[in-house]
Amino acid sequence: MNQRRCHYHYSHVIIALRRLSNLRFLDFSNNRSIQIGLQLRIDMQRPLTAGFLALLFCLAPLSGCFGEDGDDSLSSDDVVITPAIFTGGVFQGVTIAADSDMSAFIPYLILNQDSGFVQNSTVVDLKAGESVLLSVLAPPRTDTAVVLIGEYGREDWPIRGLNESWRTWYNRGGQDSNDNQGITRAPGNNSSLDVVLPSSNNGGDVVAVRIPIQRQMAAAYSDADGGRHSTGIVNGRTTYDYLAMLSDESLDATDLADGAIGYLDRWAGQGNAAYEDAAQYLIQTLESFGLEVITQRFAYDSVTTGAQNPEAYNICGYRWGEVDPDKWMVFGAHFDIAPPANGGMLDPHIFGRTYGTRVGAYDNTAGTSMVLTVADAMAGYKTRNSMVFCLWSGEEGGKRGSDYWTDYWVKEDNPNVEVTNYVNLDMAGVNWPGGGGAPCGNGHGGGEGNCDPQPEIDPDGYPKDDEVWPMRVYIGPSLDHDVMNQPGMVNLAMWIGSDAIGVEEQMSPLIGEGYSADTWKVDDWLAKDRPEIIVYEDTTARSDHATLQDNLGTVTMGFGGLVDGYWCYHQTCDTLDEMEDWMDTTGKDYGEEQSGTSNLVDALDTITWWATYSFFHLDESPVTNAYLEESE
Repeated sequence: MNQRRCHYHYSHVIIALRRLSNLRFLDFSNNRSIQIGLQLRIDMQRPLTAGFLALLFCLAPLSGCFGEDGDDSLSSDDVVITPAIFTGGVFQGVTIAADSDMSAFIPYLILNQDSGFVQNSTVVDLKAGESVLLSVLAPPRTDTAVVLIGEYGREDWPIRGLNESWRTWYNRGGQDSNDNQGITRAPGNNSSLDVVLPSSNNGGDVVAVRIPIQRQMAAAYSDADGGRHSTGIVNGRTTYDYLAMLSDESLDATDLADGAIGYLDRWAGQGNAAYEDAAQYLIQTLESFGLEVITQRFAYDSVTTGAQNPEAYNICGYRWGEVDPDKWMVFGAHFDIAPPANGGMLDPHIFGRTYGTRVGAYDNTAGTSMVLTVADAMAGYKTRNSMVFCLWSGEEGGKRGSDYWTDYWVKEDNPNVEVTNYVNLDMAGVNWPGGGGAPCGNGHGGGEGNCDPQPEIDPDGYPKDDEVWPMRVYIGPSLDHDVMNQPGMVNLAMWIGSDAIGVEEQMSPLIGEGYSADTWKVDDWLAKDRPEIIVYEDTTARSDHATLQDNLGTVTMGFGGLVDGYWCYHQTCDTLDEMEDWMDTTGKDYGEEQSGTSNLVDALDTITWWATYSFFHLDESPVTNAYLEESE
């Protein structure tokens, strides 16, 4: 069967897929009926198995489509791509000039100058002597980009695997491989730029042009200060600066709220001047980005006693969508911190663990700082759907803020709104690349020899102590620990992480098939040789993403670091200095030689960028809830 006939033969498959899922390239939305038909239980042990691959090809056999010969008449010498080195982490003008008739596939986020929206990839046709200028976001955390070249008018193109970077794909000879996954071009909406869709045909061989990527360092910072991750439309150093400012314990006698330069004592509830002070700072900051800030206060009345519980006080900044403003993409973190209880203001290094904190640097000033960083950057971009940046209150008291926001602000006051997706930030930064083990001694951990008195793996939480700290990418809703129920969002997280974030070697998906529901995360983590970054479906949601899942049926993606294994979790020692001590790998037998600040900035950069990429992708193609699709 020749290539042209094969493409025609499967055209009805592409049409069916579009109608079923409204899929765009790497829109990992999943249709539940297809999932059921396939009995989709993806074996996450096999790194090259992709959930969306099964979705793409479930309606058609593969024989005769893959492995068709490409056009051997072109070479990398037939095209000139400038600049010769891309700048990582920024949208930049990229010119593709053709010496021969050709088409080019640019597999990166592109700022479409016609629509003003960011889209995922495009294909352009060029006659000999022609050129095109595109605004391309070069990945911020990898050193290799590729542009694919094929015969003029080419429709179908190969793409990398779900779990690999373009660098890995290029180095393994993916351009000459016959078993690549595929995409096909399609006309864009009200735009001169084509978009791309999944295809059962990869078009055969292709010419791959490799372009180096270099990320600049801000002049003000050294490596030790986090300079390696200090530039781009977002960056970890900016997130760190927010974290440092908000957590600053330096005395300020003029501040009657908390007596500090930073914003401490942020315990949610009525009558707390420190929380009110912090709320005003957040409102002013979000407004300075050009967002419309809307706040809500909710009081809780006890069903049993009638007594009023502390209020919820939410702060959300809105950037209204250009196409469908009633579709909201929400990016959130709780701003409140663990209130003092049972002597919780005592130093656990001296008196042992109690409960409560003044600073809450890790939980959850870090997440709050990421929301501010991303909100500032994203406010400058047009989006199809509305972007909402929320700072919740009352999470530590039972997710009160997000609960009332979803039940009353969305359901009652804005019944026409659909919250398409939610990205959650809670306890981020104490994770990879900080190492291979919790620090022991030097005031950390307590117990005999200043070490954790319980060094064994916690059967009820995450591995700790002498284990690698997992950075968590958690997805939901999921009712089953041993089945991948939301493959669309899981696969999106994997796709972004493997290339743009540069963590293909550290990242692994977890699934509990064959393991007990009580210990499956630990069991599968150990079986996969303790990956530093885990992607999994969360069946025991412990933060505000649970509210969005339960109350609105929203598919969520969340990011976080070490939880129960962090000695200062909900303790007075939850400070920025403590986070840096834990992240320092100088003179250690694990990780690279980097200061605590450098590693912390790196960790914050990883998650800040992951969340930003997720927002761009989800604006173009939201991921729907497979459970809701099943019930329709």
